Amino acid sequence: MPLLTRMVGAPLAVDIGRGAVTGLAPLLADNRISSGGHVAVAVGPGQGEEIAAALQPHLTNALICPVQGGTVEAASGLAGRLREGFYDAVVGIGGGRTLDVAKHAASAVGLPMVAVATSLAHDGIASPVSSLEHDGRKGSYGVQMPIAVMVDLDYVRRSEPRMRRAGIGDVISNLSALADWRLAERERGEGVDGLAVTFARAAATSVLHRDDGIDDDAFLIALAEALVLSGLAMATAGSSRPCSGGEHEIVHAIDHLHPGTSTHGELAGLAGLFTSFLRGDRQLTGEIDACLARHGLPRAPADVGLTAEQFARAVFHAPATRPDRYTVLEHLALDEEGVIGHVHAYLDALGV
Repeated sequence: MPLLTRMVGAPLAVDIGRGAVTGLAPLLADNRISSGGHVAVAVGPGQGEEIAAALQPHLTNALICPVQGGTVEAASGLAGRLREGFYDAVVGIGGGRTLDVAKHAASAVGLPMVAVATSLAHDGIASPVSSLEHDGRKGSYGVQMPIAVMVDLDYVRRSEPRMRRAGIGDVISNLSALADWRLAERERGEGVDGLAVTFARAAATSVLHRDDGIDDDAFLIALAEALVLSGLAMATAGSSRPCSGGEHEIVHAIDHLHPGTSTHGELAGLAGLFTSFLRGDRQLTGEIDACLARHGLPRAPADVGLTAEQFARAVFHAPATRPDRYTVLEHLALDEEGVIGHVHAYLDALGV
C-alpha cells in the first residue's frame, strides 16, 4: 500500500532566545545557505542598523542595504540592487516592514531569505505573505517564506512595549479567522485544511490564557513561537486563510479609511473580538476579551482613536477589501444601519 503524504514548506532553522543574532554567520554556513557569507543584508532604521554593524566583522562579504518604509517601491528598489551582484541569500534584519520588503525582493529575484526579527508585532516574521503599501493602499503579496528565522530577545525587549503587545492581538485573532473558515465550509463548501487549522489554533491557544506577559522571557518565547506557527499555517494552506478572516478585512478597511490609526496587531485583536461578538460566540468572545484586557490591548474603537461611527463605516466597507473571501461579514450582509446597530450593541456588551 503506498504511503500517502505531502511536503510542507518550513524554515530550515528557527532560533529564538537571548543573543540569537550572534549565531547568524554559523547558521548561514551550517545550513549551507551561504558558506562564504555572500549575502545582501536588508536593514531597517534603528536596531536593524545596529545589528548589521555588529555582525559586519563576521560577515565581511555581505552587502548592507538600508531599507526605508514598507512599500512595493522599496521592495523593487532592493530587488534592483540584488540583480546588480551575486548573492547566496537575502538577510532581513528589523521589524515587520523591513522583513516584508526583504521577503518580497528576495522572491522577485529567486533568492532564499533569512528573517532576523527585532519585533514581535505581527505574524509576518515567518509567513509567505508580504504586506506592503502601493499608491497609498496596503496590499498582501504572496512570497516565499523565510528559509530561516531568528528572534533575538535582547533586541525584542528593547522594542516599544506596544509593539510587543501587538503580536498578541494578531495571533489570537487566528481564532476568529478559523471560525470564519469553518463558516465558509458550512455555507459554501469551501475546503478547510486541517493541518493548517492545527498550526493556527495551536499558535493562538499557546498565548490565549497565559498569565505572564511581555516582560517575561518565557512569554516572549511562546509569542515568537506562536507567530512562527501562524506563518507555517499560512504556508500549509497556501493562503492567509487560517490567520485572516473578517477581522483582517476590517483591519484593511481601517488602514484604507483611517491610515495610521494603530498597529496591525492591535487592530487585529480588536476586530477579532468584534467579529466573534457578531457570530454570537460567547465563549470565544469572553476568552479573547479577557486576553486583550489582561495585556492592555485595545478592545473598543475609542481605544485606537476611532468613533463608533468611524469603526462602523470600516466594518461596512470591509468585505470589499477581500471580495473572494467569505466571512461572518459577508454572511450577515449588513447594511450601514445594521452595522451601526451591531457596533453599539457590541459597545454596550463591553460596558463602554
